[in-house]
Amino acid sequence: MTGESTRMTKLLYGTRTNRLARCLRLMALVAACAPLGSAQGVNLIHGQTLDGWEIIGDGSWTVMKDGTVVGQRNLSKAKGQSWLYTKKEYGEFDLHVEYWNRYMGNSGVSIRDGSRAKEWDIPTGSRPSKVGYEIQIQFYDDHNPTGSLYNVAPAKNPKENQFDWNSLDIESRNDVIRVKLNGELVTESPGDPKRSKTGPIGLQLHDQNALVLFRNIRIQEVAKK
Repeated sequence: MTGESTRMTKLLYGTRTNRLARCLRLMALVAACAPLGSAQGVNLIHGQTLDGWEIIGDGSWTVMKDGTVVGQRNLSKAKGQSWLYTKKEYGEFDLHVEYWNRYMGNSGVSIRDGSRAKEWDIPTGSRPSKVGYEIQIQFYDDHNPTGSLYNVAPAKNPKENQFDWNSLDIESRNDVIRVKLNGELVTESPGDPKRSKTGPIGLQLHDQNALVLFRNIRIQEVAKK
């Protein structure tokens, strides 16, 4: 290569050192712009719509401009629970959810509930936490604190921010369910072998006073071997 060609190449593409520096700056910029606590996988919220989801019960579920899902109730009309379920069902997956729950509020994340809360019957046990599993969001429950598989496996030493955002990472495998709260493993259980291994993802409004926010809802399905 002639001296003139070398100079032109450097002008057009830069030296290897400069290219590396630009690459590192770009990577840092991308990381800085990424949502706080964002995880790998597919975002289950698209724009300001709830396409791909279905509402069960009389809850009001909406999406803010920044993609935050808001679940709340009409205090004069609300009865029982309300759920927001994905229309799609999932087998083995990693799910990341960030949530803000009102003080003393009660909510949860449902997995593997094939009934989709449509066959609610307390005497026979046909409810989301019995058909599938509910990952509890309720810091003041001594028996099922946040991060627990409700009435299956209590969370151990959960550290929840009572007045700020928290994150749940749920690892669902055929032989084990693991739950991390704010990055710390709090629950690990094989679950009930009689229950389904597949089902939708659900978000809960527990009662008429419930108000809860969810964001960065991302899922990574595990490829079948």
